[in-house]
Amino acid sequence: RGPCRTRLPPPPLSGNSPAPLLQPLTLDEWFREIPIVTRCYLTLSVLITVGCAMDLISPFSVYFNTKLIFRGELWRLVTNFLYFGSLNLDFIFHMFFLSRYCRLLEEGSFRGRTADFFFMLLFGATLLTLIAPFVNIQFLGTSLTFMMVYVWGRRHQHVQMSFLGLFNFTAPYLPWVLLIFSVMLGSSPLVDLLGMCAKGRNEATEKFCRSLFDEEDGMR
Repeated sequence: RGPCRTRLPPPPLSGNSPAPLLQPLTLDEWFREIPIVTRCYLTLSVLITVGCAMDLISPFSVYFNTKLIFRGELWRLVTNFLYFGSLNLDFIFHMFFLSRYCRLLEEGSFRGRTADFFFMLLFGATLLTLIAPFVNIQFLGTSLTFMMVYVWGRRHQHVQMSFLGLFNFTAPYLPWVLLIFSVMLGSSPLVDLLGMCAKGRNEATEKFCRSLFDEEDGMR
C-alpha cells in the first residue's frame, strides 16, 4: 500500500465498453488509508517539525529535558518524539521510514490489534525515555523510528531487499545497513543503536509476559 496503490472504477455497463483504466489514489485518499496510529504519529511529526522550521514553535520548548519535566513541563515527554530536525533530505528519509515501516507493522503483524501496536510503541518510547538522561539525547523520534524498522525486519526475516541496487540482503539486516550508511554520512550511531536496544528490551518483556500468561492458562 502507499501513494502508488491503485483502484478500479465501477465496471462498464456495456459489454462493448473499453476495459476500465487504473486510477492512482489522490494524496488525500492515500492519507486516509493510512492506519490510525501511523497516521497520527506521521501527522504530529510533520506539524511539529514544520512548525519549528517556520518559527511558529521553538525547538527549545519541545526537546527532552529531565529538569524541566520535573518542573511540570510534561509535554516534553511526548514532543521530543515528534521533532526530526531541519526540513532537509534527512527529514524526508525519516518520514518515509516512519510512514512505510510503521504502516507495514500496523497493517501486517498487528492487523486488527491497534491497541497492541500502540502499547508496543508506548513501551518502546518509555524505554528510550528512561535511557535518554544517561546518553544526553534531546530528541528521540529518530530512535523510535529506527526501532520500528528493526521490528519489521525481525518479523520478516525472509524478505529480500536491495540497497541502492548495490547489494542484496534479507530484512533483518536492514537496520544494520541503515546504521552503516548513517555513519558514512557523518551521523552518530548512538541514536540508531538506542532504537535497536529499546526493541531488544521490548522483546524480552513480551516473552516474559507471554510465559506468565501461558503458566496461568496451564493452571486453570
